[in-house]
Amino acid sequence: MSERTDGRGDVSEPSSTAEDGRSAGDPLLRVENLQKSYGDETVLRGIDFDLDRRDVEVIIGPSGSGKSTMLRCVNRLTEFQGGTISLDGESVMAMNENELRRRVGMVFQDINLFAHLTALENVTLGLRKVLDMSKGDAEDKAMSQLERVGLAPQAASYPAELSGGQKQRVGIARALAMDPELLLFDEPTSALDPELVGEVLEVMRDLADGGMTMLVVTHEMGFARRAASSLMFLDEGKIVERGPPEQLFDSPERDRTREFLARLTTISEEA
Repeated sequence: MSERTDGRGDVSEPSSTAEDGRSAGDPLLRVENLQKSYGDETVLRGIDFDLDRRDVEVIIGPSGSGKSTMLRCVNRLTEFQGGTISLDGESVMAMNENELRRRVGMVFQDINLFAHLTALENVTLGLRKVLDMSKGDAEDKAMSQLERVGLAPQAASYPAELSGGQKQRVGIARALAMDPELLLFDEPTSALDPELVGEVLEVMRDLADGGMTMLVVTHEMGFARRAASSLMFLDEGKIVERGPPEQLFDSPERDRTREFLARLTTISEEA
């Protein structure tokens, strides 16, 4: 196994090989030289990082830096032109799309529930259509996930009867019901009223504490400090700096990182 940095400049030691040919220490997600363009506009310029099981990677950066595009490449909602993305040692390009999106769940910025379905029905839909579960089994599993995010009493409610925070938690329950190995969050609180942000972040912190592997795009710096195992600063389609949250917050190595975090802090204080 060749040496590979972990994004902080440290070199990983070779690890033992499992019977299936993969190293016992291989990451769950590996992104290598990821490149994405829209016409003449290059959005991602050679992204490289590994994400281990149970880790929470928080991605920050200015608007247009490629954060959401990178997430969407991971589960192939957006196709990329160069590089490789591997999940548990297997290229995502070789996977059936439905299987990939079962294993890699995603919670979107825009809360896209089906308005004509109850919270319970929104969660059971994928279980029945993708996993071919019976109605009873799907409802049992969906209820357990709604309870997990604190919404069991709202199971029979329609989206119009739910707050923004409740709808986003239904979206999280829907993703969790598929038993994903990795959860992607694309600015899940940015569309919420400030007083509703906390209830969604609490669910996300509980998932992180429970060992869910997560890749999170957010500007919620309190969450990043509390829950992230690693913080990635993306700008102009490149990783400017990556490391433990305390390193980037307290003593960033790059001037660009320092400038961006100082601006975020100023905006937060003014708000």
